[in-house]
Amino acid sequence: MSPQTYFKQYINGEWRPGSSEKQIENINPYTEQAIITIPSANEDDLNEAYRSAEQAQKDWADLLPAKKQAYFDSLLSVVKERKDEIIDWLVKEAGSTLVKAEVEYQAAVSIIKESSSFPTRMSGEILPSNTPGKENRVYRYPKGVIGVIGPWNFPFHLAMRSIAPAIATGNAVVAKPASESPVTAGLLIADLFEAAGFPAGVLNVVVGRGSEIGDAFVTHPVPKLISFTGSTEVGSHIGELAGKHIKDTALELGGNNAMIVLDDADVEKAVEAAAFGRFLHQGEICMSINRLIVHEQIHDQFVEAFKEKVETLKVGDPSEKDTTVGPLINHGAIERIQEDLQASLDRGATLLTGGDAEGNIMHPTVLTNVTNDMPIASNEVFGPVIGIIKVSSEEEAITVANDTSYGLSGSVFTTDVHRGVETAKQINTGMIHVNDQSVNDEAHVAFGGEKSSGLGRFGGEWALDKFTTVKWIGVMNGYRKFPF
Repeated sequence: MSPQTYFKQYINGEWRPGSSEKQIENINPYTEQAIITIPSANEDDLNEAYRSAEQAQKDWADLLPAKKQAYFDSLLSVVKERKDEIIDWLVKEAGSTLVKAEVEYQAAVSIIKESSSFPTRMSGEILPSNTPGKENRVYRYPKGVIGVIGPWNFPFHLAMRSIAPAIATGNAVVAKPASESPVTAGLLIADLFEAAGFPAGVLNVVVGRGSEIGDAFVTHPVPKLISFTGSTEVGSHIGELAGKHIKDTALELGGNNAMIVLDDADVEKAVEAAAFGRFLHQGEICMSINRLIVHEQIHDQFVEAFKEKVETLKVGDPSEKDTTVGPLINHGAIERIQEDLQASLDRGATLLTGGDAEGNIMHPTVLTNVTNDMPIASNEVFGPVIGIIKVSSEEEAITVANDTSYGLSGSVFTTDVHRGVETAKQINTGMIHVNDQSVNDEAHVAFGGEKSSGLGRFGGEWALDKFTTVKWIGVMNGYRKFPF
């Protein structure tokens, strides 16, 4: 498929221009030049996409498991054949460094592999009954049509994380990619599914502005579940709309993740993990370490080693092999982060290193003397800036880590694994890792957050359960007697 196709919508197996008078400029965040201009979808396009999905889903759900799995085998082959193309799009559309693009590509491959097992895992149950002669059968079915709203930071993987399992469990999908990443979070995925031979209508992609089709995407009568990855503010709005229309949601939202470095931690290993966990993809990851909480006994040693490590990170062109920190998604992100940075400095934080910005590039920045109420610690920074908070005890570290409305991921470093696990248990978060950094995603493991970080879980059996529904059918062997 020619990349020129990517200025069109993908509806019912056809590439067609959007019907809106508005357009979406697809901008390379490093060069700040337009890649493609896409005529937007309007509500008529959206309605046609949902109705096409509704029609296609019935036949798709009826296919034998082996038939569905064969399509996924083909998809996996196509994705592997076109790896270089996928990587290239992630670099130029999302500002991904080559290291981050490789991480994202492999995560998406894992999701496809895990999803390919779902057609034969659509299990039900037979349960006993307290009524003589009766048995209780529980059957599992696809929900129908799923609406997927993809993000711009890990666009290929995080869109695929919902699209692949939803389709593998017998649903059809309409996807709306983020306006900053319409290709990698949508149109490229549609192209791959089409190349793999999936039936028309099973996957549809509409590219449109949230102001024009955002609410309608959620409130349309066809979709039974809306899967969204993005900010807590937008996710809250989606949850409100979905609840009003009695729709299920899968919401993976923001994070304010802490790495706790206890007094017995291996400082060198903690520094290495912290650098990766904060500065991979410029920190534009919901799971990124947002706060470093370090015990006072090793604080100075950690600060010195972390500064030295951060200053070795190469900043610049994401297409160059050894670049670690590439561009932020747009200049608005730079301005927002600089405001939080300056406000934190004004309140007593100390700039250890970094702080400079050119274009959409911001140099890795570390602050010390940070308190939990400073903007750089209380807000989700979503960029290459991190604050170090000194604490005097394990108990204080736990209190500080929990002092946030978010609860997505986290990390604990200690040479005593049992101590690490016991500390991790006390952090109010959906995921946390002992002697590892916070950015982890495995296709077969429960992924999701608590509090303002979202609802539901992705991955493995949890995704299978989220994208399906169950029906209880009670069966009498003979007839029962009734009291009247």
